[in-house]
Amino acid sequence: MSQFIISVGREFGSGGRHIAEELAKRFNIPLYDRHLITEIAAKTGLTPEEIEKYNEKPKNHLLSRRVNGFSNSIEDNIAEMQFNFLREKAASGESFVVVGRCSETKLRDFKCLISLFILGDMSEKIKRVMNVYELSEDKAKALIDKKDRKRKRYHNYHCEGHWGDSRLYDLSINSSRLGIDRTIDTLEQYVKSRITEE
Repeated sequence: MSQFIISVGREFGSGGRHIAEELAKRFNIPLYDRHLITEIAAKTGLTPEEIEKYNEKPKNHLLSRRVNGFSNSIEDNIAEMQFNFLREKAASGESFVVVGRCSETKLRDFKCLISLFILGDMSEKIKRVMNVYELSEDKAKALIDKKDRKRKRYHNYHCEGHWGDSRLYDLSINSSRLGIDRTIDTLEQYVKSRITEE
């Protein structure tokens, strides 16, 4: 497989973003995550801060409407710009890693897609979030719940399948079982096995 795209969905606190970053380094390919915001800002004339405000949020149904297939929702339009950006990169033949952005669904027509979902035990996710964000246990759990609700709502709004449903992904893995480093090693081997397929 000359081109390959690694899609990484993740629960907050599972180490998914770090895992994606390390996979990008090990395979020496670009990572698309928050970088998409900068790319879209450059194309639209909006600032990265303005894009971030509406990033990965479902539209406000009271303030938006769709006419002839076009939406006046900033949230919808920013999401579509990100999906289109990823499809353009995929169609160009580039290999890359992408974090979230419904990529396991929006890029499923590309045979080179390898879709992963990283989950974790709540106790381990709380410890990680407490350490990374310097929060109390209660605040860490509340942040995890808030972030995952937001990701689920965004994903389920833009996709037919449900966020985190193992049937959407080639491989779902609990990073709490092996720890972050050994999870990366395992996923590296999985990707290598996939990209050597004819």
